[in-house]
Parts: sequence; C-alpha cells; structure tokens
Amino acid sequence: MAALKKAVLAALMCGAVVLAHADVIAPDMLIRNTVDEVTAIIKQDKDIRSGDQKKILALVDAKVLPHFDFARMTQLAVGKYWRTASPEQKQALVTEFRNMLVRTYTKVFTVYRDQVIEVKPYKLAVDDDTEATVKTLIIKPGAQPTMVDYELKKTSDGWKAFDISIEGVSMVMSYRGTFTSQIQERGIDGLIKTLADKNAGSAEGDLAKVGAK
Repeated sequence: MAALKKAVLAALMCGAVVLAHADVIAPDMLIRNTVDEVTAIIKQDKDIRSGDQKKILALVDAKVLPHFDFARMTQLAVGKYWRTASPEQKQALVTEFRNMLVRTYTKVFTVYRDQVIEVKPYKLAVDDDTEATVKTLIIKPGAQPTMVDYELKKTSDGWKAFDISIEGVSMVMSYRGTFTSQIQERGIDGLIKTLADKNAGSAEGDLAKVGAK
C-alpha cells in the first residue's frame, strides 16, 4: 500500500502544461514543469491539502489526465485479452480503468508534504525514437529516495505517459496480473463489472465524506 501511494503521488505530478506555442516540449521538461506547477497549487490550496474532493477532482482533471494515454495503459493492462474484446467492451474498459486511477489519485493528494522531486534527463528507446523514459527521484527528509520511472510515447498531441514504474515495478504490469485472473474467472464483462462496482463504491464514499463536512 505504501508503494502504491508513492506511485500515485508520483503519477499525479505528471499533468498538463498549457503552452503558448505549438512546439512539442521534451518529456523531461514536461514532467519538470508540471511537477513545479502541481506542487505549487497543492502548497497554496489548503482545501486540497485537507481533502476537498471537488477541488481535488478538478485538479486531477485539469492537470493529470491530459498527459496520460489511458487507452494504451488499459490495452497493456488487459494484455492478450484486449484482442478478443469488442469495441464496446474496450471503451468500457478504458472508461473504468481511467475512473479507477482518478479515484486512486484523489485519495493521495493530501499526502504531499514538501517532498522534493528530482527529474533526470530523458532517454529515448534504443529502437524507437518516439518512446522515452524519464527517471525521477522522490526525496522525503528522513526516508530513502523513491525511484519513479515514466514511460512516454510521442503522439500528435505531445508526449503521453503510458506506464509508471516504482522501484522497478511496472504499475500497468501489476494490474495485468489482477485483470488476467478476473478475466479467466468471469470474462471481460466480469472485469468491467468489477471495476465499475469498485468505482461506484469509491464515488459513494467520497460523496459521504463531503456530506459529512
């Protein structure tokens, strides 16, 4: 659970930067700039730090989601079963996978406590100059640094993250193991229902918390 929180904290830092020109920003600069932007917002907004769900969801939607390729992430997480899914099932899987990650991100926004994030220069894939890895370190006083690697793909809309590895463990591959088991037991529709039920339960819990304030 601690590793997942670190993963999500790292993931939420990889958001969108609004550019005044059409140039494609390098992947390491994209992450560096958005780390600065997102952390500045968190530091300045006490409502976000205290867990205001409406503000957190708005921040995730504006700064995190635009720079993730959820379709590719879902395809990688589902693995070989993606080929057998219908177009409707694929869309449902992407939607629920996206919702699951959004809900996970919102739960850990309040754990940010002035950690320092170092961003290393990006490295292109050996055989594909449209894919890059950006290595980062999350440094917290009194604790060992956490290594977080972003895998990004260059698209017509700029660089998009499609996986995050924490201490060498891929988030997408971790989900693949769980998804494979569920598909083998209940089929693709069963996986969709499981994700939808979890997302609905999480959403109801968030609303209950807001109502209790």
